[in-house]
Amino acid sequence: MTRQKFKRLPKHIGIIPDGNRRWSVKNGIPKEAGYTKGLLPGLMLYEICLELGINEITFYGFTQDNTKRPQVQRKAFQKACVDAVNMLSNRDASLLVIGDSNSTLFPSELIPYIKRHTFGKDLIKINFLVNYSWKWDLNYALVLKNLQPDNQHVNLINSIASADISRIDLIIRWGCRRRLSGFLPVQSIYADFYVVDQLWPDFTPEQFYQALSWYETQDVTLGG
Repeated sequence: MTRQKFKRLPKHIGIIPDGNRRWSVKNGIPKEAGYTKGLLPGLMLYEICLELGINEITFYGFTQDNTKRPQVQRKAFQKACVDAVNMLSNRDASLLVIGDSNSTLFPSELIPYIKRHTFGKDLIKINFLVNYSWKWDLNYALVLKNLQPDNQHVNLINSIASADISRIDLIIRWGCRRRLSGFLPVQSIYADFYVVDQLWPDFTPEQFYQALSWYETQDVTLGG
């Protein structure tokens, strides 16, 4: 692994690990088999971020729309999310899982993590979006408090389901697709967006370093 130094690093990075099914087809195996191949890349990325001193990472697990896929695929990515959280538990991090945990499609094994759990030295925040929907996220405060959107006495931004997740500086999407797919719309409002053409199971540290090098060249205006 090539160790690199950067003059400016994002505090919070969003990760969209796309391309597991396409990788499976490319390699002649069932589509659902590709999700397991995405676990090691996630662990590698965590280790790199820890070494670089990144404050926070958010991984896109699966969305409520993804659950419309065939059952065998759905079970595979549900299990992959559980395995990913278990792999990163008991390390120097704090873990939070955000998604509709009232649904039967939310893995019951992840219920303990719908409130942030801290392990070890708490060197980095790690968030997983599991059974997530941007509509569910933004409507959370209205449903919880039985409010209407025109109620001005409540700060809706601080009451959304993902309120504990900070603003994102850089989003990296593997798999060539150039879309956010509903990824944390509030936190992503000023995020830079970088696309990696390679599929997620083909992750290499160099791909991540290239994204960080590109980020260094971007202006930070926040609309100003």
